[in-house]
Formats: sequence, structure tokens, C-alpha cells
Amino acid sequence: MKLLLELFLCFFKIGLFTFGGGYAMIALIENACVEAKKWITHDEMMNITVIAESTPGPIAINCATFVGYKQKGFWGAVAATLGVVLPSFIIIYLIALYFNKFIEISLISHAFQGIKIAVGILILDAGINMFKKMKNKSLFSYTILLINFILMLCINYFSLNLSTVVIMLVSGLLSLSLFICKDHFAKREGESK
Repeated sequence: MKLLLELFLCFFKIGLFTFGGGYAMIALIENACVEAKKWITHDEMMNITVIAESTPGPIAINCATFVGYKQKGFWGAVAATLGVVLPSFIIIYLIALYFNKFIEISLISHAFQGIKIAVGILILDAGINMFKKMKNKSLFSYTILLINFILMLCINYFSLNLSTVVIMLVSGLLSLSLFICKDHFAKREGESK
């Protein structure tokens, strides 16, 4: 029961103090679950992030569900998921009740401008940390990173209507193609000897 409460409170705190959604939460989830609590390893965090990104649902909820399930089974998954979802639900509910009055307050309007910048920095930090921990870095992975970074800047700057899912799928297909080609040439080289 103590671990269930700890899971709930840990993810409640992450959900309460993270603005900007799942990508912004990755750095906090990693800090809490990998470094502080040691519930999962860095490799598991990388795998969770990749799997959570490719499955339906918000990335933070998928991460919380996995960590909770790994620690305490079904009830751990429920506790962690509720913990990460509840703060957003409460905040959005309260904002919805008083939205018109809330948005007119200039202090709050300016605070949200600052929060946007902080969210961008949190997302960038999570990306850099994940790339640093990636084991097999090559010229190809740096090229994919650079191309995707430039693409995302262009999409945002020119307001292009291109889904990030398409970019991820193309990047994944390119990586898979390179792996297949390397594997094929390695087998041919092994056969020729």
C-alpha cells in the first residue's frame, strides 16, 4: 500500500508541476523514476518513450502506466496513471469554470508566455538527454537528428501542415532500411570468406 501511495504522489507531483504535456514531462519522469527512485533504468526509460510515442494515448500517461505496472502490477498502473492525470483534470476543470475571467488577468496572460518558453526548454532537454544516452551513435543518427531539427523549425516557422508522425515514420523507415542494408552486406561478406 505504501508503494501505491508513493507511485500516486510521485506522478501527481509530476502532473501538477509540468506544463506542456508529455514531452515536457519526460525529463521529470526520468529524474524521478530513474535517478531518484530507481524504479526503472535509463534503457527502460528510452524504450518506454519510444513505445509510448508509437502507441495511442499521451506519452506521460503511457510512461506512468508502465512504471506503475512494473512496480506493483495492475494497481500500481492505476495509481501512477491517476496520479499523472488528476492534476491536469483538476486544473482544466477550474480554468473552465472561470475561463473568461481567468484569461483577462494580464499577470496570468504573461505567466503563460513564460511557461511556453519553459516548456520548450524542457522538451529540448529531454531530447538532448535521450540522444546522449543512445548507445549506437553514428553519422547517420546525427544526420537524421539534424534533418529532423531543421524540418521542425521549418514546419513551425512557415506554419506547414506536416505531422510529426510522418517525420517519425520516415526516420524509422530510413533507419530500418540502413539496418537491413548493413545486415545484407555483412552476410554477403561473411559468405565470401
